[in-house]
Amino acid sequence: MKRRLFFSLLAYITIAACQAETLPIPTSTPTNTPARLIPTPRYEIPPAASATQARIATSIASTTVTPATTLTQASAIRTATQTPLSDEWKKLPVLPEPDENIRAIYEKGQSLDNDPNAFSIFGDCQSRPDEFFGVFETDPFLVESLPAELRETVEHFNGSFNRESPTSQDGTTPGALLWDQWHRGEYGCTFAETPVECELRIHRPSFVIIQIGTHFESRNTEYLRKIITQLIDNGVVPILATKADNRELDDRINRDMALLADEFNLPLWNFWASLADLPNRGLYVMDGREEQGAIYLNEEAQEIHRMTGLEALNIVWRVATGS
Repeated sequence: MKRRLFFSLLAYITIAACQAETLPIPTSTPTNTPARLIPTPRYEIPPAASATQARIATSIASTTVTPATTLTQASAIRTATQTPLSDEWKKLPVLPEPDENIRAIYEKGQSLDNDPNAFSIFGDCQSRPDEFFGVFETDPFLVESLPAELRETVEHFNGSFNRESPTSQDGTTPGALLWDQWHRGEYGCTFAETPVECELRIHRPSFVIIQIGTHFESRNTEYLRKIITQLIDNGVVPILATKADNRELDDRINRDMALLADEFNLPLWNFWASLADLPNRGLYVMDGREEQGAIYLNEEAQEIHRMTGLEALNIVWRVATGS
């Protein structure tokens, strides 16, 4: 009991700082998958679009490219030449267009009784409902302003947008998602399960958006690989996402996220690329948290975050279900 109280107190202190510690989680063996072509995404805005919505569309269009090689091929070239893989991920489009392989993952999940109307988010404080997707259930006027296709997506996943969960908390890291104390016994979780296990049990999502890494760890990629494997084994379609900041100073979190998407042949939502036209990439320093630097999204960046995130979810859902 004393040990449990200690870890609960430690988790509380960590959340207050919106920063987590590295956790000794076992790693898994990498999975090699075929290379995928880099798709050309789509995005349409209604005639009465706001200036910010227009900026969203412009950001997406300006970052849509068709590279001559995939990231997997680029990685092979790097190995052969012993040169570092640095900026290839920055050329990827904002929105994914997934391969048909995700349909097999989805159909496996349906055979395991995953909820076809549920998705989850694995992220930190900026992925919680008040900062991210919650408005799609609390602001009917915003929903009415969406294109018909996105309104259908919001209706289909109603109940997941404004939901607090053990996998989307202040300071969350990939290691924290694999730590059985991180949820503090809340959200209906037990101390016999990790936040990931708890979320899969209580919400049974068919899709998971993974946008994490601002509070990075030395074993970030190893932990993510373990989480991705666990999701696929449970028939859950992962949607990997880049982040806005570069707190680690060398962009390795976004680079590795893109490489993982390629390794597992999974959709990538390159959120980072959607902020190119914003001053300081839409980031600011929060009062009282100056030591963290400019990692928080301003209002315009938040709108781009939720709109491109919704479009990414919409695309992946429709490919996975054939709708």
